[in-house]
Amino acid sequence: MSVKVALDHCVIHVSEWERSNAFYRDVMGAEIVKRPAGFAYRFGDRQLNVHGPGVKPAEVARLPVQPGNSDLCFVWDGPIEGAIAHLNANKIEIISGPLERFGARGPGISVYFRDPDGSLMEFMSYQSMKK
Repeated sequence: MSVKVALDHCVIHVSEWERSNAFYRDVMGAEIVKRPAGFAYRFGDRQLNVHGPGVKPAEVARLPVQPGNSDLCFVWDGPIEGAIAHLNANKIEIISGPLERFGARGPGISVYFRDPDGSLMEFMSYQSMKK
């Protein structure tokens, strides 16, 4: 019997709602979803549940997620040059890249940057770079 599963959500922790909501909305392209306590960041049918000020971490977590300790990769839909231009336009420092990487769809080109709490973010393009 084969099991069919798909990623539904991950959890990150932020230290300041307003700053993080603006970053994930404006830089990452998330839909900000108000929850009974805090927010979630939705990307199509995938979601980041967000712990932060006023949100009690899940009791089942062995070690709660802390601000700045996440490492997340997002697919950039287009050439990586577009991601670089987008980050530059939003005054986000690129800390590494473009670099060849291997993601869920195979080889791609990535750039790395950080969210306001220091978590590592990655935009990966599966389109080749312009030569």
